[in-house]
Amino acid sequence: MQKDRSKRNARDLEVATLGGGCFWCTEAVFSKIKGVITIEPGYSGGEIPNPTYEEVSTGKTGHAEVVQITFNPDIVSFRDILEVFFATHNPTTINRQGPDVGTQYRSTIFYHNNIQKKIALEIIEEFDSAGKYPAPIVTQVESFKAFFKAEDYHRNYFKRNPEKAYCKLVIEPKIAKLHKSMK
Repeated sequence: MQKDRSKRNARDLEVATLGGGCFWCTEAVFSKIKGVITIEPGYSGGEIPNPTYEEVSTGKTGHAEVVQITFNPDIVSFRDILEVFFATHNPTTINRQGPDVGTQYRSTIFYHNNIQKKIALEIIEEFDSAGKYPAPIVTQVESFKAFFKAEDYHRNYFKRNPEKAYCKLVIEPKIAKLHKSMK
C-alpha cells in the first residue's frame, strides 16, 4: 500500500523561521502558499526570553519579527519557501522594509539544520551572481535558537483587518507581488 502523502505525521513536516520585515506581511504572503500548514508570527534572534511586542519594537532586544512556517515538503520545498520569501520583500536593505525601520525588521533566515543553511546560502549566492536585485542581498543567515509566539492580536492580522491602511498600503502590494512572481 502506498503512503498517502496528503496526511503526513507532524514528524514528516518541516519548519522554516523567516524575518522579512513586519510579520503581518510575511504571514499574509505565506497564507497563500499551497503546502504551508501553519504560520505563527513571533520573535526570534534576541537575547531575552518571551519578549513582548512593545519590547521588540524598541529595537533593543535583538529579536526580529518573524514567522514560523510549518510546511509539507512533498508539496512545497524549503527552496520554494525561500523563493517566495525573496520575491515578496526587499532583501537588499539593512534593518528596513518599506516604512518599517529597525533591527526588528531585518531580513533574516533562521535555519533549523545544515541543509536549510546550505540552501539559504546557495540561493543568496545564486541571486547575487545573477544580479537579480539592484544591490547585494544583505539577508542574514542565522542558526535558529528559540521562537517566541507573538501576542494573539497579531495572528491573522491581514485577514482580520483588510480595510486598515497598513494592510491596504503595505500588505496588499506584497500579495500582488507574490501573484505576479508565481506567473
